Amino acid sequence: MSDNQALEAESSTIPALKKPTAIEIPNAALMQLQTLDLARHATTSPDGKRYVVATFDATRIGQKYMTAVYPQQANYLTLIRLPVCELDAEQPEDAVQQHIEIVYAIQKGDLKEYIRAKK
Repeated sequence: MSDNQALEAESSTIPALKKPTAIEIPNAALMQLQTLDLARHATTSPDGKRYVVATFDATRIGQKYMTAVYPQQANYLTLIRLPVCELDAEQPEDAVQQHIEIVYAIQKGDLKEYIRAKK
């Protein structure tokens, strides 16, 4: 068996990862998805603060589907080590719905109330 045949046989047994489709949210900038992302948007609160909302699959590390909110500064730097909040969900559909709700809460200026209601 040649190396190419072995590689083809091996790669055919690995399931293809589903690519998530882009979720359009009014007044939120769609950002480039990272490897395990389900959704990622940048949005602004009424007081001018910018946030990145990222929802990703954390099941490979023993967690659930996570939605994290990060402050954004200088329009390019996401402070990954300083999340405003991290919320989990059992199913990817629930995580995406939570993602959309958080973006809307930020846009209305109700992020703190949303987080308090979820805990």
